Amino acid sequence: MSVADSTETDWVSRFADEVISEAERRAPGEPIVCASGLSPSGPIHLGNLREVMTPHLVADEIRRRGHECVHLLSWDDYDRFRRVPAGVDPSWAEHIGKPLTSVPAPPGSAHDSWAAHFKAPMEAALNELGVQYRGISQTEQYTSGAYREQILVAMRERDRIDAVLARYRTKETVQESAAYFPYKPYCELCERDLTTVTAYDDDSTELAYTCACGFGETVRLAGHDRGKLVWKVDWPMRWAYEGVVFEPSGVDHHSPGSAWIVGGQLVGEVFGGEQPIGPMYAFVGITGMAKMSSSKGDVPTPADALEIMEAPVLRWLYARRKPSQSFKIAFDQEIQRLYDEWDALGRKVADGTRQPSELAAYNRAVRTAEGPLPETPRPVPYRTLASIVDVTTGDEDQTLRILGDLDAITSLEDARPRLDRAQRWIDTQVAADQRTRVREEPDAELLDSLGDDDRDSLRLLVEGLDEHWSLDGLTTLVYGVPKVRAGLAADAKPTPEVKTAQRAFFALLYRLLVGRDTGPRLPTLLLAVGADRVRKLVGA
Repeated sequence: MSVADSTETDWVSRFADEVISEAERRAPGEPIVCASGLSPSGPIHLGNLREVMTPHLVADEIRRRGHECVHLLSWDDYDRFRRVPAGVDPSWAEHIGKPLTSVPAPPGSAHDSWAAHFKAPMEAALNELGVQYRGISQTEQYTSGAYREQILVAMRERDRIDAVLARYRTKETVQESAAYFPYKPYCELCERDLTTVTAYDDDSTELAYTCACGFGETVRLAGHDRGKLVWKVDWPMRWAYEGVVFEPSGVDHHSPGSAWIVGGQLVGEVFGGEQPIGPMYAFVGITGMAKMSSSKGDVPTPADALEIMEAPVLRWLYARRKPSQSFKIAFDQEIQRLYDEWDALGRKVADGTRQPSELAAYNRAVRTAEGPLPETPRPVPYRTLASIVDVTTGDEDQTLRILGDLDAITSLEDARPRLDRAQRWIDTQVAADQRTRVREEPDAELLDSLGDDDRDSLRLLVEGLDEHWSLDGLTTLVYGVPKVRAGLAADAKPTPEVKTAQRAFFALLYRLLVGRDTGPRLPTLLLAVGADRVRKLVGA
């Protein structure tokens, strides 16, 4: 049964409908194939994750409906090593042009190749996200001879392929004298792809090439497995070979002459297949950062995001937006607002007030066709947890004391994994000068300078601590003190003058407690500091 209501029209359901219908037309009764492709040439970032999450969500919906569906994830680890990223030993330049699986891993890595080093954290993240897929190493596919017949077809049809590519070439890129060959050998001597095919015979399949390193040889392509088709030919070849029905791609693949446009023509004309249903997906950004580029390095990865947010929340970000809609992932203070929104959705789902599309996105976030994802038993608001671990500097005894006062939590395990994510966010994303440090001793100078009005406000606060010692109670107390002093009831609507007085009172409390004019939400801060210490710091 579908995750969606019968009235549901969310983007995942619509694509699932279309893919099931198309698969039945192409190959009735056969497993439905959705596909993704990732190159482990560097950090696989959160923009790349959309390449996987889009077909994952569609494939998962298809499986929920009882159809057999496989999500293929091609690791493009037979691609060439293009450049040495900043921070890596410049001597790695000697490997430029080799397959990613033949390049040593970055210094200090525990992995045996460049490809394995960048592939491993993505595999771990996908496992945590509940993404079920069948991984395919393109190195293994090419070097095992799996594509041998397809390579021979491409070489035989090279003039037809060249004619399709020529439709998109500008005058500047036309090379009249150069023969076109869609296959690029890796040199037998230096292992790089700095090669030029000089001759090919269709009957014998003998191929001659020379390399920039000075080496040259003639091989029989029918038995040669050290090379690959160029990308614009490789992609449509795989569509036909794997019978792909659904595969999304980024904006950059949809311009005139791009691999998607060219591939759509080559897949049928050359390989006898059909182009998949292929939505274009928009960019994913990070709040406070420009468009991500893995070639520049130092970009947030799914593993980075999963350190500061739970897997269902990250899944939800990709599920709730159509592929064509761009969105941003919060690593800054916005993550607190994001979690507020997520918790509010959870409450709407629980009480039945959610919209059908909201329910669909929520259900796709918290479970897959294989079952539910792990969740926090007692989900305290993220912003509250962040404030607590900030003030307590991660001290577990103090954290448990506060959570016990706050929500009668008796074990930190009840607040995990969300508690750990908030702790990691504070540790990695909040600058040292922005961390909250509760004063050890009262600010005697400030206390001595206070007038009678401020002293009276502090007295009212201290007198109400015991009675209001809960998050809601302390909220009422700190907002109510200026109202009471103005002759209003604690629950009265504040006048503009009272609002001014509230701001001044809050600033005074922050200065007395943490030595700054601002800080975490005051009710949370008071709980974290503890009643006795609050009394001491405000001079009671």
